[in-house]
Amino acid sequence: MDYKKTNAPTTTVTRDMMDLCADTGNVYESVAIIGKRANQISVEIKSDLSKKLAEFASYSDNMEEVFENREQIEISRYYEKLPKPTLIATQEYIEGKIYYRNPAKEKEKLQ
Repeated sequence: MDYKKTNAPTTTVTRDMMDLCADTGNVYESVAIIGKRANQISVEIKSDLSKKLAEFASYSDNMEEVFENREQIEISRYYEKLPKPTLIATQEYIEGKIYYRNPAKEKEKLQ
């Protein structure tokens, strides 16, 4: 997923919990869905950041020498300015982009 193109806010937004739980009928289930998606997004962002920073890593024999790499600093700043994974996941949930299912509810319907 391209997190640059997300329309999620970069700051915290107060939301009406009743609007968020309209699909599931349960506030806690909605929060669990958003939380699991936020964890997935966080892992994706972290792996992307690690890959990009590894490209500019400089390895030296002396552990005491610390090199400031401008590219690494700029990449880190860019990722710091991205919306937080929780905000991205909440925006995806509101827009209906998250697929979720509850096996317990599906089992009840079959009986």
